[in-house]
Amino acid sequence: MKTLLLGWQGTALRVQRYALLTKPRVNSLIVFCAVIGMFLAVPDGRPDPAVVLAATLGIALVAGAAAAVNCIVESHLDALMARTRSRPLPRGEIAVRDALLFSGVLGGIGLMILYRFVNPLTMGLTLATFLGYAIVYTLFLKPRTPQNIVIGGASGAMPPVLGWAAATGEVSMDAWVLFMIIFTWTPPHFWSLALYRTADYAKAGVPMLPVTHGAAYTRLTILVYTCILFGVALLPFATGMGGRFYLACALVLNSIFLAHAIGLYFRYSDGLARRTFRFSILYLAALFAALLVDHYL
Repeated sequence: MKTLLLGWQGTALRVQRYALLTKPRVNSLIVFCAVIGMFLAVPDGRPDPAVVLAATLGIALVAGAAAAVNCIVESHLDALMARTRSRPLPRGEIAVRDALLFSGVLGGIGLMILYRFVNPLTMGLTLATFLGYAIVYTLFLKPRTPQNIVIGGASGAMPPVLGWAAATGEVSMDAWVLFMIIFTWTPPHFWSLALYRTADYAKAGVPMLPVTHGAAYTRLTILVYTCILFGVALLPFATGMGGRFYLACALVLNSIFLAHAIGLYFRYSDGLARRTFRFSILYLAALFAALLVDHYL
């Protein structure tokens, strides 16, 4: 009995390690935004539950595969950084070959589900998003330019577009409005993290903006992008995708985000940068949730 119990514990631990390769916290926000896109795409009623289930599963699997590739490529960098050195690959808990096989199986199953049970457009867009993040961003942008987050943010902004395509078989202008919100949100989100992790990025040789241009320039850039985000986040109200409830929520959330950015610029501390990064995650989830609630009011 004891041997059996130890065997189950070992299996559970191994499953947990592989699950960590998919970056589940990041993945959950990706999937959440994709699901919101599915519901917003249907003006009256709700999207087909079978399509929602298949699209959610397929997108989650491909996103997890992309995250695993990112972990494989950056394992040598992760080993140098306090934030990431406890991941399974730097600790030698999973072999690179096994992680690559895991990513391939995960991504292949996800794409197959999207093609078979959703539609080819969603599958194609999801594959392009995978290549954009796992290959273009991870291999070429991140190690070469401080604008990695800005350019690579296009892949991270795709989830609501994928959801829209899954529900309707096409991509409308409203879907690209949702894309622009996430695209504009990404720089202040990541650069607030980079500010209090500058030493880590410098040690790993990653040209994040605070490393290449300094903290003061980064704080100013965060403030500028947050002001732009304030305007972009009001576009759903301007286009009629969101109503007064969304407008009220967007004004409150953006005012809080802007207050964080102003605070970073004028009275910086690592603690405030950390709180800004954490709030930015809550901000995006709450903004999209407000759109969904408003959609059914």
